[in-house]
Amino acid sequence: GLVPGLLNLGNTCFMNSLLQGLSSCPSFIRWLEEFTAQYRTEQSESQEHQHLSVTLLQLLRALSCQEVTEDDVLDASCLLEVLRMNRWQISSFEEQDAHELFHVLTSSLEDERDRQPHVTHLFDVHSLEQPETTQKQISCRTRGSLPPVSNHWKSQHPFHGRLTSNMVCKHCEHQSPVRFDTFDSLSLSIPAAVWGRPMTLDHCLHHFISSESVKDVVCDNCTKIQAEGILNGQSIENQRTTFVKQLKLGKLPQCLCIHLQRLSWSNQGTPLKRHEHVQFNEFLVMDIYKYRVPVQKSSHKTPEETPGTKDGTAVKPPEAEQTPGTKPLFMNGASSSSSSSFLMSPGTFPLASFPECSAPLYLYRLMAVVVHHGDMHSGHFVTYRRSPSPRGALAVPGQWLWVSDDSVRRASLQEVLAASAYLLFYERVHGRAPQRGPE
Repeated sequence: GLVPGLLNLGNTCFMNSLLQGLSSCPSFIRWLEEFTAQYRTEQSESQEHQHLSVTLLQLLRALSCQEVTEDDVLDASCLLEVLRMNRWQISSFEEQDAHELFHVLTSSLEDERDRQPHVTHLFDVHSLEQPETTQKQISCRTRGSLPPVSNHWKSQHPFHGRLTSNMVCKHCEHQSPVRFDTFDSLSLSIPAAVWGRPMTLDHCLHHFISSESVKDVVCDNCTKIQAEGILNGQSIENQRTTFVKQLKLGKLPQCLCIHLQRLSWSNQGTPLKRHEHVQFNEFLVMDIYKYRVPVQKSSHKTPEETPGTKDGTAVKPPEAEQTPGTKPLFMNGASSSSSSSFLMSPGTFPLASFPECSAPLYLYRLMAVVVHHGDMHSGHFVTYRRSPSPRGALAVPGQWLWVSDDSVRRASLQEVLAASAYLLFYERVHGRAPQRGPE
């Protein structure tokens, strides 16, 4: 029921802890397997190891017990070598940040994906226009078979998500077009604590999507209204007003990485670490943070409207958007008496506790927690992660492990939930209802 540890090459606990966390996300490993399948027939084994995806997959498979290894401690120096080949300057003897390395890995995987040929040769464009033409039927008259016409969205890694940004003018209530931005992790600041009230993951998520005022923004609609009231076509200055901005999650990823920002600054400008505990649960409901295009009475969807506004004015806070029936059962990070009975019990699947009509669509299960011990100048990363089940073996329900470099021991879920989390890795659990379609 244990996993291999990782050799510390000199302050490489940041890399070791992240690898243990990623290896507990089965969807990410499956994506790497599908992504690297192209290299097995095209290139030799020596060429394969030049690819980050191949090196990362071999490490994660070994750490998730999908490959038989006789070593209790593995050496991940091959990952640093391939990252240096990708022009990343990472010293194994200086303290680094696990969250920064996560961005390095995801961006490098995206670069590797973008280096693949996506565009068919112009000589063969006419063949793509033919109806019902399969990939096997497409051929090039001059150079043999064509490169695969890959689906750009299908090849996105499981941590890929999209944020929506909504801007509404407070003066004329005109709404700007919704803007979409990509993310591979949600970096949440920890709001100021209220005395006597525990800090929860929901507080951080609500703070992340809460509306904010943006001053001195040019409003095209206010400028247009002003121009209509002036005769003789006289030129006018752009009208600057205050806008209300709100973020939502436009596309939720299959694997959700949450980064809790523990860096703060003193009045003197020195960096400080925030040590307070943020409560989180084994299961996470994200429905109320999901962006949905509102439906008007005529049932026609209008992309100009967003759930954060109604007729250009702010509506109730995010708590009011809670799916009916979920609030008394589920509060992300808050252990209420009604929810703790099944949230704290190992291996319990919570969907059965929801009424059929109010079961969450975006339910996530905790897979790993990365914890940083120490201050802003020095410290150590450790990981709590689920114990994997080797292929062909039965899974141990609710079994957790504590991993610190080459040290591995069993842990309880209560110990995991009491940890001061720095990175949280969740994986989406799809609902049981067969009538629910894909996202």
